Amino acid sequence: MNDERHHAPATLRNREPILEALKPILPARGLVLEIAAGSGEHAVYFGQRLPALTFQPTDPDERSLRSVAAWIAEAGVTNVRAPIRLDAAAQDWPVKAADAALCINMIHIAPWDSTLGLFRGAAAVLPKGAPLYLYGPYIREGAPTAQSNLDFDANFLRARNPAWGLRDLGAVTDVARAAGFSGPVVTEMPANNLSVVFWRA
Repeated sequence: MNDERHHAPATLRNREPILEALKPILPARGLVLEIAAGSGEHAVYFGQRLPALTFQPTDPDERSLRSVAAWIAEAGVTNVRAPIRLDAAAQDWPVKAADAALCINMIHIAPWDSTLGLFRGAAAVLPKGAPLYLYGPYIREGAPTAQSNLDFDANFLRARNPAWGLRDLGAVTDVARAAGFSGPVVTEMPANNLSVVFWRA
């Protein structure tokens, strides 16, 4: 039988630091919506370690959805729901309510419309005071951008798709505020990444 699980090497490096960043901001109970779940490794890892929460992984890609389902089945976790198709840029999301939302390593590997849709959709499904957690590399005014991030931006992201690229955190914050979020609360993470938390105002 074919193993549909995909492995994202970065997950092994970042899942524990992300988990530690999530623990203080996630509710004690409720539904956590993950946008762009990718391989599904994060959803399963977080689900195993935060058993009082329910995780709903989503992704627009069929191959990723199969990988998420395979990871859930292999791990036997009962608090991670079956993945569903969700395109962050879509006007209407299939999930209508959640208590928190996560989006890890999507904004720079997607067109800008996906960032606009992410905040629009999250504002529609999250209650006041709920967190939207983002993780990934950003450009920040007044802060030097690591050369490795600049090389990644030019040689991998924009070379593969001109609509992709590292985003300016100030521009992302403007979108967040326009959609009804506060923030951001920024934490430095390993490998020149950031945890960025916006709260539904």
